[in-house]
Amino acid sequence: MLSRCSAVDARTFADQYWGRRPLLSTSVDLPRDFSDLLSPGAVDELIAERGVRAPFLRLARDGEILGKDCYLGPAGFGAEIADQVDSAKVLAELASGATVVLQGLHRLWPPLIDFVREAVDDLGHPVQANAYITPPGSRGFDPHYDVHDVFVLQVSGQKRWVVHEPVHHHPLPSQPWTEHRTAIAERVRDEPFIDTVLAAGDALYLPRGWLHAAEALDTTSIHLTIGVSATTGLDVARAVLDELSTIEAFRQPLPMGVAPTDRDEAVATVTKVMAEVVAALQDNAAALSSGAAARLSNRYATQTRPVAVRPLASLTAAAEADIEVCWRHGLVSTVEHTENRVVLRLPDRTMTFPTSCAEALHALHRGDVLRSAGLPGLDPADGAVLIRRLLKEAVVVPAPAR
Repeated sequence: MLSRCSAVDARTFADQYWGRRPLLSTSVDLPRDFSDLLSPGAVDELIAERGVRAPFLRLARDGEILGKDCYLGPAGFGAEIADQVDSAKVLAELASGATVVLQGLHRLWPPLIDFVREAVDDLGHPVQANAYITPPGSRGFDPHYDVHDVFVLQVSGQKRWVVHEPVHHHPLPSQPWTEHRTAIAERVRDEPFIDTVLAAGDALYLPRGWLHAAEALDTTSIHLTIGVSATTGLDVARAVLDELSTIEAFRQPLPMGVAPTDRDEAVATVTKVMAEVVAALQDNAAALSSGAAARLSNRYATQTRPVAVRPLASLTAAAEADIEVCWRHGLVSTVEHTENRVVLRLPDRTMTFPTSCAEALHALHRGDVLRSAGLPGLDPADGAVLIRRLLKEAVVVPAPAR
């Protein structure tokens, strides 16, 4: 994925640009286009024929989000769902200058499902995909910053992007640009860091916090925004502090009479608790680190998705005598050993197996493609039993044809 979005190699991008500064990559630097990910025809298909519902589409004009009544309508007999998109209403709003935003395309559109999965693998952070369709001469949003990193991929048409340096570096999701309207208004009067026109095949990386505004030129513009929700040091610290809930002393109430309105007393209380936290971190480093790592892993699992399973294909495979399978890509999991069992920990459940399954589970977990009749450490009959269970539990999937 990164090789398509950046004119520099992955190491240079990681060292010089990731979270630091924007990167403009033109189709001259790296000849390519993004029509395989989305196209005008695909946009029409999504709006007109795919039954897209309101959470996956919104409209904006001159910096304001439009009310849903502007683009929703009845779905007709057999599909009485109130929040489906009315394609004729969308046409009318586009014709009057509104920008259409298709959200969560990594859940709807197969090319972007695969692309976002590759992006998660490359970047190691949760990723999403939205599309912005802006009619000629229109601007969907005022100058603002995002609270996540973005890769802008120009699909068709042209759009002018004006980028300014941050007024609030590395903003958190709880720190939206609306908290800094005055500072943003002042900053955008300065010389821009980037002022360019993106044409089809151009890409722009913007770290979170960098101010930007975009305006379509003389043709309808379609661009993809690949958003990246970066895990931060604060996320790690929160996981560690949350793990302190396993220590009884930190669950006990503070002494009676503590008055947070008394600043001196509040400072003394905070200082005391901070010292206790530091001591607990030193005395219980191994246990707290392990627990915090598990919390981070679970958080990551809730923000990303493993590859989808095909239920009928998995059930058909489970009924076969011998089937080639592989681990479900992107499934957050660990394989552990107890005294007499093998434990598979998943984000939503725990599975246990006899120790005889250990070698086979480890081989599958590390990514080997195996047949049920050829699992290491198991005879064909036991191998078939294990594979059937893993298929039905959506842990493994039928291997793609080679």
